[in-house]
Amino acid sequence: MTVLIISSTRDPASVNIKKTLLKQTNWEEIDTFNKNTVYRHSEMKDILIITINDRKITHENLDREVEEKLGIKPKQAIFISRHTSKTGKPTLTTHPIGNYGEAQFGGETKTLCKSSPRLMAHLLRLMKKNAKQTQLEHQICLEVTHHGPHMNIPSLFVEIGSTEEEWEKQEPADIIAKSILELLNSYHYEEDLPSDILVLIGIGGGHYAPRFTDVILEKKAAFGHMIPRYHIDAGNIDGEMFEKALQATPNVKAVYLHRKSLKKAQIREYRGWFEERGIPAISSKELEDL
Repeated sequence: MTVLIISSTRDPASVNIKKTLLKQTNWEEIDTFNKNTVYRHSEMKDILIITINDRKITHENLDREVEEKLGIKPKQAIFISRHTSKTGKPTLTTHPIGNYGEAQFGGETKTLCKSSPRLMAHLLRLMKKNAKQTQLEHQICLEVTHHGPHMNIPSLFVEIGSTEEEWEKQEPADIIAKSILELLNSYHYEEDLPSDILVLIGIGGGHYAPRFTDVILEKKAAFGHMIPRYHIDAGNIDGEMFEKALQATPNVKAVYLHRKSLKKAQIREYRGWFEERGIPAISSKELEDL
């Protein structure tokens, strides 16, 4: 079993985070992949850093490629990446991968990759804590499920946004690298985390999932796949996609509806669909405080 940390030479934020990870702790050079050095953590032998030379979001089935070329079977993937937005707002984000609609940015159309809800929630909290300690004023948030690549193992992205200036700054890279290492010093895989962390699917709201982010930072809960309002409005969400979200969210126990962003008829419909399958709709008041 192996955790892959995946970097790309085409992504300045990814390069920055990788260099920072290598500085913050000890690694061994063990092989090459795509003509780049493969690093293994000196103490946590199941943690590898690999580097690709193309875009992460379109480098499909990377886990299988690693198994074929390195003889190593990955179990978890963490992509270190840049984030781009029109606003250019400084952010640190994490999110699952997949496409509710057409695969315009890697991955496969209407296909979701297995998420890492508890790992992602813990990582978000660590980024929030570490940013606060250094007085970094970036927005720390989840993003909803979007873009590729297609992976066959649980995967998450962790990103610096949103401009080239931010990608190359040292402090945001320090926060993400420190948070990843803190996470991996405690937990490597979903099953390593406490089972009383309630795993949810989120429905509604915007791309930066402000309500779901608040829940993660305040409650003993985790989100797997999150479906934003804009994909509902685009007609991409139906029972088949709900079923895919369930199947790609390990240990899911409930659904969280962002009620203020949904119509009453949608709330009734979605609650009924999930409850018929034994997945209750839950409110934040029913969740245990951290």
